[in-house]
Amino acid sequence: MRAIKFCQVAVFLWLLLVILALAIGTTALVVDRLPLGDFRGVTLVLAAVLLIYLYAFLVYRLFLLVLPLPEGEVVEHSRDELVANVNSLFYLLLFNSLICTHFIPVPIQRLIYLALGARLGVNTYSAGTLLDPPLTRIGSNTIIGHEAVIFAHVVEGARLELLPVQIGNTVTVGAKAVVMAGVQIGDNAIVSTGAVVTKNTHIGAGEIWGGIPARKLKSAPDAA
Repeated sequence: MRAIKFCQVAVFLWLLLVILALAIGTTALVVDRLPLGDFRGVTLVLAAVLLIYLYAFLVYRLFLLVLPLPEGEVVEHSRDELVANVNSLFYLLLFNSLICTHFIPVPIQRLIYLALGARLGVNTYSAGTLLDPPLTRIGSNTIIGHEAVIFAHVVEGARLELLPVQIGNTVTVGAKAVVMAGVQIGDNAIVSTGAVVTKNTHIGAGEIWGGIPARKLKSAPDAA
């Protein structure tokens, strides 16, 4: 695993200062002027925390708009490494507490993933964890089961690689399953509970996969 470099930390801290300044300024100039009653202090603190996250979403998405996350192997000391590590700092210090919790209702979690850049089709929900939303693309009517994990990064010693995960329509990823970087899953496929789908695996439409590592258990009906 590579160390995050000082310049990358400095970029993140500068963005964090912008977020805090916007949140505190909005709280002081807008929220503080409202008639808040006896719980004024508590309301101001809660408003500030909410605004910190809202502005964090905005600044994070603007950062990725200017400097998109790379796909493929990330070369050390490159601009791609700067973007990848600043992205990691956002998750480690801000967003991880949102996406790795069981306290946020699933419909609201969907909104959080969309705000972080995930591409989710209509009626698609995750009760698990999407660790790399900007590199996660899921079709419509798909369900990610409880405590399942989907991630799009590969860390192998000093090697870092980012590979998008693509999941089709009407797919079921079972509870506690793991879907690794570069995986492609076709429409109407099923990943069984607890399965581990290793990186760059291709699961065809209608197929059922399970096990550790995951393997095909049943072919699509038209391929049987």
